[in-house]
Amino acid sequence: MAHRLLVVGGNGFLGSAVCKEAVGRGWHVTSISSSGKPYQTPKGHSPAWTSDVEWKTASAMDPTSYEEHLSKSSSVVHTIGTLFPDAGYKAALQSGNIPALLRILFSANNQNPLQGGSQGPSLYDTLNHDSALTVLATFLSNATSTASESDKDRTFVYISAEDVFRPFVPSQYIESKRKCEREIRRMCESADSPVRSIFIRPGLIYHPHLRPILSPAAALLSLSATLHDQPAHVLPTPADALRKLGSLSRSLNDTPPASHSLANLLETHPIHVEQVAQAICLAIERPDVEGPVNVKEMRRLIGWGTSDGVEQSAQPLGQS
Repeated sequence: MAHRLLVVGGNGFLGSAVCKEAVGRGWHVTSISSSGKPYQTPKGHSPAWTSDVEWKTASAMDPTSYEEHLSKSSSVVHTIGTLFPDAGYKAALQSGNIPALLRILFSANNQNPLQGGSQGPSLYDTLNHDSALTVLATFLSNATSTASESDKDRTFVYISAEDVFRPFVPSQYIESKRKCEREIRRMCESADSPVRSIFIRPGLIYHPHLRPILSPAAALLSLSATLHDQPAHVLPTPADALRKLGSLSRSLNDTPPASHSLANLLETHPIHVEQVAQAICLAIERPDVEGPVNVKEMRRLIGWGTSDGVEQSAQPLGQS
């Protein structure tokens, strides 16, 4: 049976890559977004693959706007979310507006989410948490009422993240992601009709043409991650030193110190947006993939770091 995929936010940066990859695999793909418009390149072109996607207008927070499409889907990929309280950072990334990015970065790190008037927690909670749980609750309801013997392996993919962005990004970002992962797992495990949950955790996602402003950072981080990949080190690595520094301080909550996040950044390979999309579709196809899928596991899924393109780990992906 052909996969029937619903992509929440399918005309965005990652969502469009998922749609393109899924169409290439012969899947039936539906995208829902607030505009309902097909994906277009920064120059306003519509690639040929967009004609094979059903583009629908819907709000993730309003199940009545997409329930009919969800009931026909065997898998869902939730891609919407925000990295900064100021949602304008996506436009700044696409246009390469460095001053705007610096302004957003500065303002984000000078907000106190415990004080009234801050938009950080509400935006993070709504886009990174509430919207995903609303879609999942609707999907679980439909999975219970419409599941058949030929369509038992239903999958919900949530785009989460590696903890690599602090202190450049407020801690509420990763906290909202981890909170949502826990809730998704609980909801899926307690559902009458099981739905497999997958949490994709990329670090820096880049594309040299769509977001060229990130290419220098991606090159430097790739070099750093490659150096940290070496099996033996005579001296402590920068990541080791950062973790050691973090162990000397105590966090006020369950979130590790920001120095741990910086250490993760130095060790985590940047990943091309199309490689993330490929890993997502492969994870949906493989019933043994469940739970968190980090960058290292995504690279193994798509055949990186293996001699023959076949996964060499004996441990099921996503179970770490």
